[in-house]
Amino acid sequence: MTSEDHPDRLPEYAERVLEVAELIPPGRVMTYGDVAEWLGEGGPRQVGRVMALYGGSVPWWRVVRADGRLLPGHEHRALGHYRAEGTPLRDPAPVRDGAPLRAAAPLREGGSSRGTAPERGTAASVPRLDMRRARWDGDTGAGSGDAGDTGHAMAHN
Repeated sequence: MTSEDHPDRLPEYAERVLEVAELIPPGRVMTYGDVAEWLGEGGPRQVGRVMALYGGSVPWWRVVRADGRLLPGHEHRALGHYRAEGTPLRDPAPVRDGAPLRAAAPLREGGSSRGTAPERGTAASVPRLDMRRARWDGDTGAGSGDAGDTGHAMAHN
């Protein structure tokens, strides 16, 4: 059976991506690329597309960009989740004279220009994820590191 046979059913790949998102423990994150690597299929863009279309029913804030920047347009909602879960964060970028010392480029995933660039100084006021400490490797223990082969052991749970 395919999703074409049942139009209200999620595509199989989307179901698997969402299952991985549900496995990520509170206070931890996986990058879009980590999820794709863990599944052994697709890539960061495919995982990002699944999360954009179907991720509202899972802890979407735990599947993140590799650079630790929060999802544009959802920064404050995500930040609330991260703080409630104790997810490791880094301080915002230093600001001098109301402008960030290093300007962040706006995200345009999939060639989309739906969002607008943040106002000058806005990106500096939002913390980033501390990827070194927050990243989850897919192991049932809460260790951090690369996804590696640990996902294969969890796939049997």
